[in-house]
Amino acid sequence: MSENHHQQPSRQSTHRFSLGDAEVVTILDGAMTIGIRPPFLLDKDDDQVAAIAKSANLPPDKLVNNFVPTLVKTGSELVLFDTGCGHFRRDKGAGRLLDVLIGAGISPSDIGIVVLTHVHPDHIGGILEAGDLAFPNAELMIGRREYDEWALGDNIPPQRAQNREMFLSLISPLAERFRFLEDGDRVASGITAEAGFGHSLGHMMYRIENSGNQLLVWGDVANHFVFSVGYPESPVAFDDDKDLAIASRKKVLEMAAADRLQIVGHHMPFPSVGHVERAGRSYRWVKAAGAN
Repeated sequence: MSENHHQQPSRQSTHRFSLGDAEVVTILDGAMTIGIRPPFLLDKDDDQVAAIAKSANLPPDKLVNNFVPTLVKTGSELVLFDTGCGHFRRDKGAGRLLDVLIGAGISPSDIGIVVLTHVHPDHIGGILEAGDLAFPNAELMIGRREYDEWALGDNIPPQRAQNREMFLSLISPLAERFRFLEDGDRVASGITAEAGFGHSLGHMMYRIENSGNQLLVWGDVANHFVFSVGYPESPVAFDDDKDLAIASRKKVLEMAAADRLQIVGHHMPFPSVGHVERAGRSYRWVKAAGAN
């Protein structure tokens, strides 16, 4: 790890809470502001988007996007979900995961499992640091369908060409270190992989259960707390299979609302913990109590 990595982590970079006997830590890898019309609501015109944004006190002409990996301490196991942006976006305010972990007293060498929701850049960029494994002692896990689709490449949309090169550079050489997961597979004690395909072709979610409590790490099933959660049937530019992503989003949001599931979302407003409530014929994101 370079000595002049980037800015020192602040107190607001981590959020800890208990899930039964387990501890969950959400980690702010960083945030970026994109100065364009938010790339959601593709079935709406500019006036409609502006009205939706205004009703939520959001700007219609830019998007603030944060990146939030999640660490779960369950028994003796330390499980990290996603690796953030790594050095690829350090000049843009992200890629802070390693510094934040170290600042919180967590050594990267203590991470026992690194499991990926999918292989978009803000989820895999931190898997290596200065050419070496950032989490050298961790078992690596990924959805089998996700890995196979990116390795084959035939169904990867053209706008993801650079992302596929990143996959071939970072992930493909590590194939022998990965355990490949199917829907329903056990990741670790109390942690189960669940299919949530669409945002990427083999996108996975992870359900954590401990002492009767449940948490769903949903990755990017919904990747904006208003534009995605409130309008799940609207196509999203970031989604690789838009129809499949819409189907998964609707299914997961309904399940989350019906079961009152606690959720961690990679792009929900930090600390990225909350739940989903029905709102008329749609849904709304509700930040967890105490998640300031």
